[in-house]
Amino acid sequence: MGKLDHDAPRLSGTAALSLEGDVAAQMIAGIHRYLDFEIDAADEAAANALRSTAADLASAQAQAAAKRKEFAHNIGVVDERKPVPALEFVSSTLDPFRVAASQAYDVHAIRWPVLDGVTGEGLLLRPKQTPSAHVIALPDADCSPEMLAGIAPGLEPEQQFARRLVERGCQVAVPVLIDRAHTFSGNPAIRMTDQPHREFIYRMAYEMGRHIIGYEVQKVLALVDFFAAQAGPADVPVGVFGYGEGGLLALYSGALDERIAGVGVSGYFRNRRQLWQEPLYRNVWRVLRGFSDAELAALIAPRPLIIEAAPAPTVPGAPPIRQQEHARGQTTAPGKIEPAPPAEVEAEVGRAQPAYTAHNAADRLVLVKPAAADVGPGSDEALTALVEGLGVQPRAAPAAAALRDARTGFDPAARMQRQFDQIVGHVQQQLEVAWRTREAFWSEADTSSLETWEESAAVYRKRFWEGLIGRCPDPSLPFNAKSRPYGESEAWTGYEVTLDVLPDIFAHGILLVPRDIAPGEQRPVVVCQHGLEGRPEDVIAEGEGPYNAFAARLAERGYVTYAPQNPYIGFHEFRTLQRKANPLGWTLFTFAIAQHEQMLRWFATLPFVDPDRIGFYGLSYGGKAAMRIPTVLTQYALSICAGDFNEWARKCASTDYFSGYMFNHEWEMQEFNLGQTFNYAEMAYLMAPRAFMVERGHRDAVASDEWCAYEYARVQRRYADLKIPDRAEIYYFDGGHMIEGTGTFPFLDRHLNWTPGDS
Repeated sequence: MGKLDHDAPRLSGTAALSLEGDVAAQMIAGIHRYLDFEIDAADEAAANALRSTAADLASAQAQAAAKRKEFAHNIGVVDERKPVPALEFVSSTLDPFRVAASQAYDVHAIRWPVLDGVTGEGLLLRPKQTPSAHVIALPDADCSPEMLAGIAPGLEPEQQFARRLVERGCQVAVPVLIDRAHTFSGNPAIRMTDQPHREFIYRMAYEMGRHIIGYEVQKVLALVDFFAAQAGPADVPVGVFGYGEGGLLALYSGALDERIAGVGVSGYFRNRRQLWQEPLYRNVWRVLRGFSDAELAALIAPRPLIIEAAPAPTVPGAPPIRQQEHARGQTTAPGKIEPAPPAEVEAEVGRAQPAYTAHNAADRLVLVKPAAADVGPGSDEALTALVEGLGVQPRAAPAAAALRDARTGFDPAARMQRQFDQIVGHVQQQLEVAWRTREAFWSEADTSSLETWEESAAVYRKRFWEGLIGRCPDPSLPFNAKSRPYGESEAWTGYEVTLDVLPDIFAHGILLVPRDIAPGEQRPVVVCQHGLEGRPEDVIAEGEGPYNAFAARLAERGYVTYAPQNPYIGFHEFRTLQRKANPLGWTLFTFAIAQHEQMLRWFATLPFVDPDRIGFYGLSYGGKAAMRIPTVLTQYALSICAGDFNEWARKCASTDYFSGYMFNHEWEMQEFNLGQTFNYAEMAYLMAPRAFMVERGHRDAVASDEWCAYEYARVQRRYADLKIPDRAEIYYFDGGHMIEGTGTFPFLDRHLNWTPGDS
């Protein structure tokens, strides 16, 4: 390519671009197709892994401990549990020691320690004879322990499987699960929401490497700790049986803890390719990379596993807002639970069967198909299979007695609030001390010299990219660059450009090329990134708006500028990408990074671009991109984060910040375990020794000046430790959520070695 022809119908070296319609929507649709393919590929990989388990059982058993450790991390079972020397009976001057009693068993309200500040609560059904087994009965989230024990209305007698298990001679503990109501979801001083309690906890916990699932698994395992340590007969086994959300917990707990001698799962077991359509509180990081339901079943083998194909509880979506609750924000993520087709349940059980066959335990994986659709959970066949699988003979069940709750002061809503508040409090405490956790995580970084720092940064960059953001395969397609004229001014010519990246995924943006570039001259480039629901044109067009046409202004200053279309556009259509990506260990930025990788490679082929002088400058969601894309793509010489830099973990997880993501519809913001590892300061560390800048308007409601200054101070200190304090800078201006430019444009000039007016 010689001298640029600014009158040509397209950029030299590119084919003609003929793409019509909404290009951003087509981009999002392509990423959806890519993810659908990868989900199917992960499903096939799970089938292959299960076949390999059967073929090489010794190797599978050797790897099981590592798999359990990884799975525990991914569901947030990471905190050391408190010892459980005894279960506490809950009584008062109003409520008796014994909640209910029959001739065969007593029912007690119980409490037990789990974590600092977190206890389990529920019921204990104690047979009056020595128990044949200890069973933890896990109801669905919207079913109380009292309903499962038959002392409160709500379940048909044949579905009260806690009562029916104690009648068979088992001692049964029934924990309270966090329900799907929204009564306590929010902060009355800020805003209440329609988020189910499980989602409200999920959002904050996910950012901190915890999970509502993990907290409840911990409660189950604390009971296992207690039962396993009993001084009674050593051969009394411990089992779990759960329905719906309780079925999930039974499966997960059994896969994690080999002390559980038998597992029953009702109304949950199925193929998880459509996990992204289920409620947000079931979203689990990397669950499709080795932890499908069948693969978890393989971790339970050769212990008995009973799968009851009872219909799952139907959950159509968010709990409805009552008329008197009109002030609640409608922020719940889309998601529903529907019963699995029986054939799907059977097929998933079939995928797990070879693992049991390899253990010579084929008869221990039992599929119970109720004779009628309305039978279960806890059919006679399922409960008998569990008890017999535990190695005990079920006792003859006495005639069911009508039990009455003897408590007069008991309030199940108050108990639910206690359980909810305890988990919220635990997450918020983790948030308060997260700075210390991150310091420990970063303790291996060596700041003694720039050379040692860059070696350390490479290690942490890999952890960030591969472990938290998610790294998909590198761009595999030729550029296939296409362009067409976008527009022009006296200072620049614009081209709309597309590049192929991966199958079904392309990059799109607008390139502005200054008219005064001399033949053979190479100019610096500034990638100008729009925010949420934005388009490349937004950063170029003159007029009112937060961007102040900064891409055009920089092109007038002599820079080549490029405005990419990033994939955060299309309301829930793009947010659903996050739902599909997370179970694969990916995020929305996985694909934005791949697009930018391909863009940077293409820039290096343009004769008028200096590939060593490329900067990134983004506002709002583009500021989020500025913290995630240049940090891992070291071809970027600098990054400027505008209108977004703050104490990010607190922004995502705090229940006390009015502008936080706990209270709005942007449910894709939380990234698993980021708060324990990479807050914005730590992300900025990955830029060093490259230049980094924050642009901050005093009146920007994204966060407060104080939050921004606190987080930035840690960045400046790190650059000072490395003896390069002049490469980090913060610029404040008296304005709002916008590109201001007064401090940032000279920063670009200095660090990209450009003097406006040079040619």
